[in-house]
Amino acid sequence: MSYRVLILTLVILSSGSTASADSYRSQKPRRHFVMVSADWLYTQPLHFAEHPLADLVGTEVATAQREAFEYRTRDGAIAIDVLEFKRRRRGAGVTVFPLGLSHGAALALRGSYEQLPIVRIAFEGAGAPAPYALTNARAFDAGLGVYVADRATGWGLGSHAFVIGGIGRIRSDLGDGRRYFAEGGGGLTSGPLGVELSVKFAWNALSEPVEHRFLSIPIAVRGTLTF
Repeated sequence: MSYRVLILTLVILSSGSTASADSYRSQKPRRHFVMVSADWLYTQPLHFAEHPLADLVGTEVATAQREAFEYRTRDGAIAIDVLEFKRRRRGAGVTVFPLGLSHGAALALRGSYEQLPIVRIAFEGAGAPAPYALTNARAFDAGLGVYVADRATGWGLGSHAFVIGGIGRIRSDLGDGRRYFAEGGGGLTSGPLGVELSVKFAWNALSEPVEHRFLSIPIAVRGTLTF
């Protein structure tokens, strides 16, 4: 009788272990369809002498050496002083995953808002243009990209990476403009909460006071919420 009880006990334990293993394997991270973010930006300028300085004065510009101002035109006629370039700005965004984001690659549609740097420039010399001030400038971007995620179940630690490209509109006290951008980065998540780090390359164009362009590279740290 004792042998029969022992055999029955082993069968029951074996069946329970198999069921638990199957249940564990069937657990998958829940799909998320929307991500909202609050962004903290630190913007780097690139090729600033060519764009916008050379565009604004209408001739080539070089860095000044051991002088009170930072740039001058190559013919020496105009001195250029960058009075302000405010790098720290804020932004926000919403990313939609039409097919859901869980594990593997997912299509992403992102709309975002970001404050552009405040830029003030003074010019001095023969034929110098009026002072330049880019203030209250905001960009409204729309992009399409791909996320590759490895989300965890529950509050486990997951990760993702992404690339996005798109276009945007600029609104500012100086006038309206347009831009193109490419962005890439990655982040970590725990449940619906996460943090992202991204780098965006944006080519901005404005028509006032003359047609000019500038390249901005905002590095963003984001707090995210997905659901």
